[in-house]
Amino acid sequence: MKKFVLLLLTLCLAPTCFALAAEQEEPTIYVIKRGDTLWGLSERFIKDPFYWPNMWSKNSQVTNPHLIYPGQKIRVFPDRLEIVQKEQPAKQAPVEPLPEVAAEKTYTVYGTEGYLLEGEIKPLGTIIGIHNDRILAGDDDSVYTDIGSAQGAKGGEKYSIFRKDVKVIHPVTSEVVGTKIIPLGSLQLTDIERKASRAIITKTNREISPGSFLMEYHQNKRYEVTLKKNDRDLKGYIVESFNGTGIVAAGDVVYIDIGSDKGAEVGNMLYIVRDVKLDPRYTEGRNDRLPQELLGQLVIVKTGGKTATAIVVKSIDAIYKGDRIISPSN
Repeated sequence: MKKFVLLLLTLCLAPTCFALAAEQEEPTIYVIKRGDTLWGLSERFIKDPFYWPNMWSKNSQVTNPHLIYPGQKIRVFPDRLEIVQKEQPAKQAPVEPLPEVAAEKTYTVYGTEGYLLEGEIKPLGTIIGIHNDRILAGDDDSVYTDIGSAQGAKGGEKYSIFRKDVKVIHPVTSEVVGTKIIPLGSLQLTDIERKASRAIITKTNREISPGSFLMEYHQNKRYEVTLKKNDRDLKGYIVESFNGTGIVAAGDVVYIDIGSDKGAEVGNMLYIVRDVKLDPRYTEGRNDRLPQELLGQLVIVKTGGKTATAIVVKSIDAIYKGDRIISPSN
């Protein structure tokens, strides 16, 4: 009798056990791809395309009833689909805000600022004329040069054009510092004769005239100069300006008598200062040194051995050739 009761209980509980087993069945996880829809997923996995409204109503994450988003996951059961809810991040202790980091200061350089040539210059050639006997040439104009096949020149070769400007005399020592070189543009040879050639102006920085010199081609590219801390104390003078004017201001290019030989590097910032001079009638018997007058700041953008090219980045007062420059630590 007892065996019969146990068998009866087993048969009665069997459907419940099977149901529990089905409920505990491990679902398949499907990752939604681009183009998937609730309609399509319902039809694909449970063969019931009209099941999607039921799933949509139970999932607040799905805001569009016909479109879910790639990367979402769904649990696939034999008789239903469930969208996996995103896990909420655990609450964390408040984090102290980081201090604002100042943007790195940079200055734009175009490669046309020129420089002081410290030695003798030997140009490769010269522009000897412009088409139609014009006195100035610009982009795409034809010019004539004294470079030919006798010098090994070939059609298609490019040359940089520059103007050999004045010899620069140091405003304090009266020594020759160098020759100012002004980039004018570039040209490309087209037709070659033995001692002459025709060329096309490919780029113009400034007006080009007969007598302009040619040198090995260097492409002028725009680039950024980042401030760099001075490794040593620097002292010198502004000896010339790009425009040749005696007075300069913010944005002007100048040439200084400090180069890599003294430790100057691209990105170094220097103060422009001037000694204060008082009327001797009121300073008789006094030799006290007065604080220097701060005129502005400049940043070195190109260095030579004994000279450098710099841009005046700030001017508080008029700046002249001959004004002194010092590093911030001085």
